[in-house]
Amino acid sequence: MIRYVRGVSDPSIYHGFNRRPPYFEGWYFKQVSADRRQRWAIIPGVFRAEDSSKDHAFVQVLDGVTGHASYHEYPVDTFWADRIRFDIRIGPNRFSRTSLTVDLSGERTVSGALEYAEHTGLPWSVLRPGIMGPFAYIPSMECYHAIVSMDNRVRGSLVIGGAVVDFSGGIGYQEKDWGTNFPSAYVWQQSNHFSTPGTSLSASIARIPLWGLNFPGFIVALWHHGRHYRWGTYTGATVTRLIVRDDVVEWSVRDRRYVLEMISQRAKGGLLKAPIRTEMHRRVDETMNALIHVRLIGRDGTVILDDAADCTALEVNGEIHRLVTA
Repeated sequence: MIRYVRGVSDPSIYHGFNRRPPYFEGWYFKQVSADRRQRWAIIPGVFRAEDSSKDHAFVQVLDGVTGHASYHEYPVDTFWADRIRFDIRIGPNRFSRTSLTVDLSGERTVSGALEYAEHTGLPWSVLRPGIMGPFAYIPSMECYHAIVSMDNRVRGSLVIGGAVVDFSGGIGYQEKDWGTNFPSAYVWQQSNHFSTPGTSLSASIARIPLWGLNFPGFIVALWHHGRHYRWGTYTGATVTRLIVRDDVVEWSVRDRRYVLEMISQRAKGGLLKAPIRTEMHRRVDETMNALIHVRLIGRDGTVILDDAADCTALEVNGEIHRLVTA
């Protein structure tokens, strides 16, 4: 019970103690250099299947500019997690909210250390303990999602393939997923590289199987001028438009106070492995080269935000026709 309460109050920590397989948990670290020329995602995690021979820990690395992804696999017993805070280790690699240290070999070598500071997090309350709101309390969700850091400042460098990549002065973002399976269909987009400093957006919509039902659920978080805006299935907000084409994603949501319009220009990405119940399956195309335009409008017509961002991470995956409105 104590561990359950900790997991709800701090979703960044490891949730997999005493969980039966199939089970996965993964953390997503995005970092973009100050000049925006280097865009990398580092994704540590662990996967446990009903067939224990497929159990393993991993660190995925994605070059967000070229789309080249590498998968570094470790024996599952090299995975370690602190029980009360976000602090995990996979072999010689260590990850937390404030830092990471990596020493990866294989098809791509990556070594070095990064520090993360000046975090912008989500407001916490009993009714909204994270981006999933009250859904975080439901014990039978297929996939849980959490935003660890909407925006942070990066310091340090990595040696990637023999070349030094300096991230000092850059911007970072952190999130995570855990559960038994990735959604069968989803759209996810994120950027904190708007022209307005400190503005950050994370938005996702997915098919949710729950209690015999299967429905599209969505969560959107926007941080702008020191204020947090949130839309979700549980807030009473609605999706008024979702159109997905080969070149663009158009998505609008509204509630009683605001309308949020998002238009993302898609770009070619790289393939990442994502969990299904039986294995880590290569099926997710992610880019960090998308462009997004966002408009936040009050119900009285006042335009609160009208801005664009590059370095946008975007994933469109699965049976998208089950999500779209037109």
